[in-house]
Parts: sequence; C-alpha cells; structure tokens
Amino acid sequence: MSPSLTHIKNLKFRELCERILKQMKRFKVPGVSIGVWHNGREFTAGFGMTNIRNPLSVTADTLFQTGSISKTFTGTMLMQLAEQGKVDLDAPVRKYIKDFKLRDKKAEKMVTIRDLLTHMGGWVGDYFNDFGNGDDALDKMVKDIASLPQAHPFRTIWSYNNTGFNIAARIIEVVTKKTYERAAQDMLFDPLELDMSFFYPNDELLTHRVVAGHQQVDNKIEVALPWAIGRAGNGVGGVISTVKDLLKYARFHMGDGKKGVISGKSLRAMREPQVNAGGRGEMGITWFIRNIRNITLYSHGGATNGQQAYLFFIPDRDFACAILTNSDDGNMVTSNIVSWALEVFFNTSILTPTPIKATPAERKKYVGRYQIGTECCELKVEGDYLMYHHIPLGGFPTPDTPPGPAMEPVRFAFYETDKVIGMSGPYKDALGDFIRDDKGKLLYFRIGGRAHKKIG
Repeated sequence: MSPSLTHIKNLKFRELCERILKQMKRFKVPGVSIGVWHNGREFTAGFGMTNIRNPLSVTADTLFQTGSISKTFTGTMLMQLAEQGKVDLDAPVRKYIKDFKLRDKKAEKMVTIRDLLTHMGGWVGDYFNDFGNGDDALDKMVKDIASLPQAHPFRTIWSYNNTGFNIAARIIEVVTKKTYERAAQDMLFDPLELDMSFFYPNDELLTHRVVAGHQQVDNKIEVALPWAIGRAGNGVGGVISTVKDLLKYARFHMGDGKKGVISGKSLRAMREPQVNAGGRGEMGITWFIRNIRNITLYSHGGATNGQQAYLFFIPDRDFACAILTNSDDGNMVTSNIVSWALEVFFNTSILTPTPIKATPAERKKYVGRYQIGTECCELKVEGDYLMYHHIPLGGFPTPDTPPGPAMEPVRFAFYETDKVIGMSGPYKDALGDFIRDDKGKLLYFRIGGRAHKKIG
C-alpha cells in the first residue's frame, strides 16, 4: 500500500484510490479527483497536480471541466419546465424556436425535445464553434447548426449528438427568457447548493483552484489549449465543478425530488429507457442505463480539451461516484472506474463478451474508412484482429482548430456477427457494432457512441 494513502481510513475507498494511482502513473495523468457516496457516507480525495506549468496539488475541492455531464443538467432543467407545463418533451422544437432551421426538412419539422435529449436527431452532432461570450452566442450557434448535413436518416439510428444539446439549451433560454447560465443558476445550482459549480466566463473561477487540461505529444505531456469551449457550448459541456458538488448532484437525482425544484417522479422518468444505444446500453433522458448482473447503473461521461470526467450512480445501493481528470489519457482511468467500484464495493464484476474467431476473409469485409463530423477512423486487418486507426480531423473547440494527436491503435475482436469488443488501448472492453441497411449493405461502424458512415 502506498504510504500516501494511509490517511484514508475506509479500506474500500483506499483500494479504489490505489488502483487510480497506478493508472495515473502508467498513463502519465497529471491530476485526478475522486469522490464516492455510499450508504450515507462521503469519501473524497485528490491526487497529482493541477497544471504542469504551475503545479498545485489537486484536492476534492479543485475545479475541473465536467464536459458532457453538463448534458444531464440541461435535461434536468427541461424536465423541470415540462413538470411546470412550460414545455412538452414531445412537441416539435419549432413550437419554441420559431425560426428553427435544419438542412433536412423532415427533421426540421418533426424533431422534438425528446429527440434532442436522446440523441436521435441524425444530423452531424460533433460540430463546435465559438460565437464569443455575448448573450447571443447560443442563438448564433443554433442558427449555424442549420447548415449541418444529415448523417443518418432522422430518428432511425442512435448516435451521440452534441449539437442537439445546443438546441435544447436554446429552448431553455427562449422559454425562461433568461440566458442559459442564469437559468441553470436559478433552477439548479442555487436550490441544490452547488456552490462550486460554474460556467465560463465567470470571474469567480479565478478565486478557486482550477486545473488545466493536458495531452501527450510525441511522448511528452503538454498543456492542452485553448481551455474554454466557448459560451455557446455551455449547455453541451460547459459545467465546471468539483467531485463534491457532483456527488451532491447525484444524490439529488437518486432522491425523491426537492420541493420547488422538481418531483421524484420526474427524476425517475429521466431514468426510463427511451432507445437502445448499442454497446452503451439504453438511453434515458440524458442518462445512460446499464444493467450489470443485479445492479442498474445510470451514468454520463465528459471530455473537453485535455480533460476527462465520469459520473455514475446506483439508486438501489445508495451509491454514487464522480471522477475528474486533467488529461486526454484520463479516459484510461475513468473507463475503468465502474468495474473497479463494482469489484471493490459490491464484490461483483462486469461480464464482457467472449471473443470468437473470425477468418481474415470475414474480417476483410469490414475494412475501410468511416467518418461522422470531426470523428474519423480506418479499419484494417492486422494479424488476428480488426485494427482501429484513429484519424484526427480537428474542429474542436472551433471548426478551424487543427487536429490533435491521434489515439493509439486499438485491436478489435468479434463476439457476434457485426459486433466487436475492444481488446486494447483507449477502447479496451468497449463494444462496437456495424449497422446495415435492409438489404444487408454495410453502412456504419458505431464506436464511442458515434455511428460513423463508411466512406471508403
């Protein structure tokens, strides 16, 4: 046992922290903050440094970007408005945004708030742009989305869609007649006493300990810049918070609501399956749902430029876990946190599919290049595996941002026809699937939540 962990008295939490420290060292992750809530008790810890250029110790009170965990805040706010009768989740977006436009006219006419919150819009979702820090930034972004091509037929294939949440956040602005940030403060941050949760730009951030993101370039750790994602993205991935606040937020979602905020009935409705999300399980209203043996787990991850985050909770076990990291390679820590927590706290494990043998000729059928928005990859047959090669295209946090470093190649093995499991690297144990049309033609490879179209 590491001497630095002797102050952690809870043995289960200490074991979880030991595993985190080993992964941090292995993948050169500068800083991690971890929090666990279990049976009425909270355990938190911080490890490493905030910033290699100006290092401070990471604590449980250190601010990180939570990335797409922010989408659950947007979804919760819309559920509040639905409960108040101010929005209808199944009403067309155009009921609220009168000048709403999309390239695909069927989607423009029919897309609902529920479609946005469950990633069923079908247009290119990985599109990011910065329209400044004015109150009109989000309105400008939504108008810009009108130019995006349709990546899949509307409401047919589940594929993670960031831009749907730009639109969802804009609906909140229109209905409340407030900026998204002001609405979030009034509807969630203040009533839940999330006193260490913020959006950029906010001068209050400068009065607290904040991490910088990091990435590996040519085997060297560098600070990842730019730091901010742009105000138009705050409803998509802009919440800046601590593990303590995220645990408070998770406890709220596991509870029976809060008077004057939202009912337990509406919170539970967010956890009802809406659509199958392939290898990611079921999709609720913003929450991912996984059934692991006799445990039902609700979760959401987040990634920004050089930061990775993950939040999950198990209401039946009064358990929640938040983990925040300041490295692109932090996903090598966050991706393991569920399995570690289940092993340590509940003496159970995730059942992963057993790979089956496929001939080179069978694997060759899947070879090609696949792309969706800023996500691109190439699949090749190498040895006994289908090898995934990441092709960075840039485009985050603005369309003209140059490509960053490629992730390391990943070996994939089949476990069923058209279904694969990652055997190495960043997609270790991740499930992917190939999607065909009615005639059996291969159209998409879905991995990382995105259904990439076969383009070559």
